[in-house]
Amino acid sequence: MEQFLKEAKTASRVFNSLSGRDKNKILHEMANALRANTMDLIEANAIDMLEGEKNKLNSALMDRLFLDEERIESMAKAVEEIAALKEPVGRVLDGWLTEDGLKIEKVSIPIGVIGIIYESRPNVTSDTAALCFKSSNVCVLKGGKEAERSNKAIAKVLKAVLENHDLPTSLISLIPDSSREGVAKLIKMDKYVDLIIPRGGAGLIKFVSENATVSVVKHDKGQCHTYIDKDANIESAVKIALNAKVQRPGVCNAMETLLVDKTIAKEVLPLLKEAFDNANTQLKGCVQTQEIISVAEATDADYDTEYLANILNLKVVEGVNGAIEHIVRFGSGHSEAIVTENITTAEKFLNNIDAAAVYVNASTRFTDGGAFGFGAEVGISTNKLHARGPMGIEGLTTYKYKIYGSGQIR
Repeated sequence: MEQFLKEAKTASRVFNSLSGRDKNKILHEMANALRANTMDLIEANAIDMLEGEKNKLNSALMDRLFLDEERIESMAKAVEEIAALKEPVGRVLDGWLTEDGLKIEKVSIPIGVIGIIYESRPNVTSDTAALCFKSSNVCVLKGGKEAERSNKAIAKVLKAVLENHDLPTSLISLIPDSSREGVAKLIKMDKYVDLIIPRGGAGLIKFVSENATVSVVKHDKGQCHTYIDKDANIESAVKIALNAKVQRPGVCNAMETLLVDKTIAKEVLPLLKEAFDNANTQLKGCVQTQEIISVAEATDADYDTEYLANILNLKVVEGVNGAIEHIVRFGSGHSEAIVTENITTAEKFLNNIDAAAVYVNASTRFTDGGAFGFGAEVGISTNKLHARGPMGIEGLTTYKYKIYGSGQIR
């Protein structure tokens, strides 16, 4: 592991001689290589899918794991969108002249070697590799064992493009030891690794956060809420809520709890039940919800659970203050939404909810690097320092100061 990471650190210097144009050309070739190798990728993924069925992976994991021509085309397009973004490295972020006559420039630079730990989704391999390459970072990837063959096939395609340009293949690497012990070694290699980004279940996040000596940006659980206010457009509210839960239940920006103002609960809850019953959503609710519609009981443990499945909690609350109170207690700082036509209420919600993304009259499903215009993301940070929310190429840069003098001493 140490030799592997040492090679990755050494390879990072190659970026000093690559222009933005060079990187973009290579990224376009990577996108085309993914398309050209579609059938090979699907064949590798089919083996992972069979293994997933044997191991009885849940429906959310199987959905994340699956690749077909459409998803591979989306992967290729994401790489091209990343190539089209502005060059993130070498930008002068600020500049000034001091009283001593020193000219100081604050300039964006890559972070260096970034370790990314993720589960189940093979598209993360190409997304994160492209984002790191665009931002002149070396990526060291650790995908889930359930997607092992898919990830290796994708990495092989990307590495072949690097070889065609006489670039070290260690710029994009899967770690050689993907066991828990291997991960434990990786997150302590602060001599060679500059940042760790874990994106996965609560167990993984907890393990990395408690054991890493490398700096960590967490992609924590998505305990997302939508609140339907008394001044909401009801038709729009039902559509937003339905999209937030059922469009793709197994992702971190899907809604897990729907809050409804008690003033309109008798009017709205039956409409919501009809819509979610048609979508085969399993509903749970508080006592007040159960008095209006027939649903299973929702406990505090349910309100604290990221289902990643077509299951939804319902809760009747005392206006926007009740919604804020519930979210403060159970939210994970990921994505929260309010549906209302009242500007004052909307602003109160926006200002009082401490989350990476806070929406008015829109689905939480938009918390995504592609939807934000970043091409993709290496994760959705629930941290407050360095990066927050969908983490694109700017989140993969830091800065240094360049100081120009003319013989000054102090």
